[in-house]
Amino acid sequence: MDLQDQLKNLFPDHIQEESTEKEVEDNIWMQDDPILCKYEKRKGKPITILEGYTGATEDFKILAKEIKKKLSVGGSFKDDKIIIQGDYRDKIMQILKDKGFNVKRVGG
Repeated sequence: MDLQDQLKNLFPDHIQEESTEKEVEDNIWMQDDPILCKYEKRKGKPITILEGYTGATEDFKILAKEIKKKLSVGGSFKDDKIIIQGDYRDKIMQILKDKGFNVKRVGG
């Protein structure tokens, strides 16, 4: 008997909501224009910037969270831009292409 079965026995009236990440990923709006992937240095530290998403802000935040989680790096979402700490252009572009986005590399 695993933990799920034990919890069902203890709380038979509880209704478990199953919301997987796959369902959330499927709801992200795809666009025709490419997402721009740029590299910059701020205060001597490398960063990767993603911009140009025309869908809902919440979808872009979900995408930012997923990218940060997959790469195990820090970052933020500001002014409709995803800012990732470090130079991860190639990996981020591959993640976005696997999801079905058009991505354009800008700069060096």
